[in-house]
Amino acid sequence: MLSALGLGMWQNERVKESCGVFGVYAPGVPVAQVTYDGLFTLQHRGQESAGMAVSDGETIMVYKDMGLVSNVFDEHSLATLQGFLAIGHTRYSTTGSSTWKNAQPAYRPVGPAGFALGHNGNLTNTERLAEKAGMLPGMFTSDSDVLAELLAQAYQNQGDSDLNSAHALEKALLEVLPEIEGAFSLVLMDAFRLIGIRDPNGLRPLCLGEYREFGPDGAEHVTGWLLASESPALTVAGAKFVRELEPGEMVIIDDSGVRTFMPFEASRIKPSLCIFEFVYFARPDSILYNKEVHGARRRMGELLAKQHPVDADLVMGVPDSGVPAAEGFARFCGIPYGQGLVKNRYIGRTFIDPTPEARARSVRRKLSPLTENITGKSLVVVDDSFVRGTTSRALVKMLRDAGAKEVHMRFSSPPFKWPCFYGIDIPSRDELVAAHVPVDEIAQLIGADSVGFLSLDQLVEAIGVEGGRFCNGCLTGVYPSAVPDFEEAKAIV
Repeated sequence: MLSALGLGMWQNERVKESCGVFGVYAPGVPVAQVTYDGLFTLQHRGQESAGMAVSDGETIMVYKDMGLVSNVFDEHSLATLQGFLAIGHTRYSTTGSSTWKNAQPAYRPVGPAGFALGHNGNLTNTERLAEKAGMLPGMFTSDSDVLAELLAQAYQNQGDSDLNSAHALEKALLEVLPEIEGAFSLVLMDAFRLIGIRDPNGLRPLCLGEYREFGPDGAEHVTGWLLASESPALTVAGAKFVRELEPGEMVIIDDSGVRTFMPFEASRIKPSLCIFEFVYFARPDSILYNKEVHGARRRMGELLAKQHPVDADLVMGVPDSGVPAAEGFARFCGIPYGQGLVKNRYIGRTFIDPTPEARARSVRRKLSPLTENITGKSLVVVDDSFVRGTTSRALVKMLRDAGAKEVHMRFSSPPFKWPCFYGIDIPSRDELVAAHVPVDEIAQLIGADSVGFLSLDQLVEAIGVEGGRFCNGCLTGVYPSAVPDFEEAKAIV
């Protein structure tokens, strides 16, 4: 089994999640700079392209390009983006190639000033939606492109009398939203309003924030509103976290404040946040389900130590998301915690390389061992997830070459066994080691002395959300909504 599979078929170990979104409605505030700060905080959610759209009430200006937020924007470009309303986007592609055309926000010139859209997630019925929009194969480049086109058509079909209505975009959304399926946290804007939408399962996060100031009367007043994929983006923007949007909720923000709607049928509302937001994707200081992610990751490590104890000299975490779990593991079992790896902070993302040797070099570029802490020691190495095996194998070899006596790998989640249809870059079971190799053989495959995975029940316990309202389809093959035709997948619909 081991020799037949090898590792050549598996690519980069790290899973990728598509995109971060941000929005701000705040008259009197430099919204372009605020959006830049918000996107910079969400850079971990997408590193291929970045962009923003800004309105001054008459014109929507869109500025976007390939690269990191700090590469796309500078003082000059931000100074040209004047207004009181903006949305922003950082992209990692799971549907559509990594090209300038697919950078967001997407813009359509309909109505008085048009509208702009930013999307985090992945639609599962893109082809059917494209057909409805009259877009033949090859005419669209991403699911976000299809969604923008559908909205533009619904906007224009309202007729001349409604086309310039202040609520034209809202009406278009209420017509289109019931037809789209999959994962989508959206930020949209026309010339005068900011809109945020979360899909009925709440697969991707989206939260609301506010600016407050003391007025002449001595009372505190709300002076602006923000939307963001994660709460730290609100903090960095100088705003206060208010709450997470509910699954299936749409909020509309304008000069009258915040209005909220539930545009989906009640039967579709099934809270199912992607469980890997807690394990890997979200920043440790993010608030999800009213819980801070860092504390959940630390508890994952504690339960991992309880479930898979090992006698060792040092516990170390794989930077960055493996570190809190390593701290929890060490605290529970009484083994000293220490640093064993240094991460190169200047590597944005590990690109998929064509050969196993090139992939191993990518790991060495990103991580390097602290030899003095490693030589002659038995190590517990805690990582967040196990996908394709390449990173784990290269990491074990690196530590042994640095003098480690034993390497015991521990993972703060179960192994991936099924594809994701909602925005994580796991398109096929063929790429997933644990879908083909028994767990008790994985240690041999990656060259470790032992391997242990946190069970799904223990993972949910560590997070501590009552009712376990998560999507775990990539672990179990059971999905919270309809998925594309896939004979081995089971969907709860």
